[in-house]
Amino acid sequence: MGKHVVIGISGGIAAYKTMYLIRLFKKNGWEVRVTATQNALQFVTPLTIETLSQSKLYTDMFDVNRAMEVEHIALAEWADALVVAPATANIIGKFAHGIADDALSTLFLAVKKPVFIAPAMNSNMFENTVVQQNIGLLRERGCHILLPNEGFLACGTTGSGRMQEPEEIFEQVDEELSNDHSLQGKNVLITAGPTYEPIDPVRFIGNHSSGLMGFCLAEAATRKGAMVTLVTGPSNCAARHPNIRRVDVKTAEEMYQQCMQCVDEQDIIIMSAAVADYTPAHVAPEKIKKDFAQLSVELVKTKDILASVGKIKREGQLLIGFALETENEVENAKKKLHNKNADLIVLNSLRTAGAGFRTATNQVTIFARDGREFASELKSKREIAEEILQTAKIYIQ
Repeated sequence: MGKHVVIGISGGIAAYKTMYLIRLFKKNGWEVRVTATQNALQFVTPLTIETLSQSKLYTDMFDVNRAMEVEHIALAEWADALVVAPATANIIGKFAHGIADDALSTLFLAVKKPVFIAPAMNSNMFENTVVQQNIGLLRERGCHILLPNEGFLACGTTGSGRMQEPEEIFEQVDEELSNDHSLQGKNVLITAGPTYEPIDPVRFIGNHSSGLMGFCLAEAATRKGAMVTLVTGPSNCAARHPNIRRVDVKTAEEMYQQCMQCVDEQDIIIMSAAVADYTPAHVAPEKIKKDFAQLSVELVKTKDILASVGKIKREGQLLIGFALETENEVENAKKKLHNKNADLIVLNSLRTAGAGFRTATNQVTIFARDGREFASELKSKREIAEEILQTAKIYIQ
């Protein structure tokens, strides 16, 4: 039998996205019922909701045509999870303070199953102290807060407050209810993004890494119960889960220092950052003027973080490295696996369309020290992160 989800819709413009969320749950075999506030119905229609969910919409606590049951109690007992998307500042305030004056807020008080809340509002409202306090109260009471993304908002501004995409919400709910808590109690160190090696105060040597793969790994690990330290170079990606401790760095040396400070306490170490192999030997104190026909910059090797960790790796630690290759991919990846004393190497190839830097998708092959190989198809980096961690589970002690 499929899992049961009740989707709650409150009155925000992001309600249109919830129609896609309903379809995602249905497509993946979930049974869906929906409750909506009266304000939500200013943005989406009952007919659309009922057509997509294939069930009657619950929005009126005093509907004389309803079945002879206390509907919010019946729904609460039927549900395996309650997902509120979008969650406005108003409904969050009601939830936090036990106000039950409509179908959705009454249902919330009756549900004893996991509750997922996806805030969506103007960035000024989201950052308001009262809203943040209310979110904090709900988190303390065990609600899963699916923090909003940054981006273009309906009010015409750009900031934090954009509801997570339906795919993101579905994956987090599905993951939580899959009972995969295989990393519960584990400490995980993950590196992400590029490093920027300064030439002068305004210029640097870097690469095209966005950091998305590392951030997806961090989110996936926390969904499985891990406590994650994410050491990241410059990146626009957001780390939303409260169990992610984000450490921002710029240079390869800074990343090395941060990793070495906390490596002893880690159970799993995933080196997915695109760390510069070379850095300028000398950094000009002032901006270099365009006064030369040619300019040479002397480069020196950076410290090899993966190899350094491999040398001091203790019994029981799992070390995972990444290899990005443009030629002799398999040979170079296997060489790196053994030379760096890693347990797993994840091979990316820039020859694969849709994989590598600055894409939302990736395709990898994972090589293990015991000779096994695990190849993926081209998938979203969120899905690839799940596959990497599923492979890692085989080797966790």
